[in-house]
Amino acid sequence: MSDPGNYVGSADRSIGQLVASATAEMSALVHDEIALAKAEVRQDVKRGAIGSAAFIAAGVLLLFTMPMLSFAAAYWIHSSGLGLAWCFLIVAGAFILLAALIGFIGLRKFKKIKPPEKSIASAKQTAAVLQNAKPHPRASIEAAAIIERSGGSGSTLAKKSDGSGSAVGSGVGTGVGTGKDEAAAVARSST
Repeated sequence: MSDPGNYVGSADRSIGQLVASATAEMSALVHDEIALAKAEVRQDVKRGAIGSAAFIAAGVLLLFTMPMLSFAAAYWIHSSGLGLAWCFLIVAGAFILLAALIGFIGLRKFKKIKPPEKSIASAKQTAAVLQNAKPHPRASIEAAAIIERSGGSGSTLAKKSDGSGSAVGSGVGTGVGTGKDEAAAVARSST
């Protein structure tokens, strides 16, 4: 690529060489773009892993502070003159009420979840269209072209065809298969 004669402006290169050079350069460009994308994704994954580890550590520390806050709240209530056991029961009751409220909110959100109706309707519509789809008419044209190119005994059957895709002569007992049917099967398998 460092040779100045390899560039498009060089007059002594053929079109094939130019196409090969362009293909090689395009391939190198695609490989470089893929490598760049991999490097960027690697950096993002590393940042995401560090960020999620930081969130997990913060969550664990908050989890460890819950008993401390519970004890502090119970002793703060105890400072008003109430018995210590009652203070701990009040704090536990507050946590139970808070958990019940959060659970109720979560339950309401789960009940609002519905199946993806638009996607299901779209999939049913697509299935209905595909069930009613007819074969592409090009397959029979390709089959006729194959028969004509074969030039063998199938070509006479193609000429005797009644236009509906079935040959008039069946070729039974003559050792000659229906060329059009065989060609149609080949055309269908190749599409």
